[in-house]
Amino acid sequence: MECKDPKCPIHGNLKTHGYQIEGVVVSDRAKKTVIIEKEYSTFLKKYERSLRNTSRIAAYNPECIDAKTGDTVQIAGTRRLSKTKSFVVTKIINRASK
Repeated sequence: MECKDPKCPIHGNLKTHGYQIEGVVVSDRAKKTVIIEKEYSTFLKKYERSLRNTSRIAAYNPECIDAKTGDTVQIAGTRRLSKTKSFVVTKIINRASK
């Protein structure tokens, strides 16, 4: 099956820029959209402790990549695709075991 998606960064003409982010897919319910959760830590100077945070990023999920919940993926920045999507899934690093 050949990908005919014009918004695919591999087979289409969507350009990516900026840096690559790794994260885990926590939701794939929306059509052609996945929600990626990325964990990061912040140092609080006042309390001399680290705080763990998570950020949730909506990303475009091309048909040829088709990431599912639990997959570890790499996303890249792109032009604004919708109100919430400014990222696209470029590759799957680790598939979730079923």
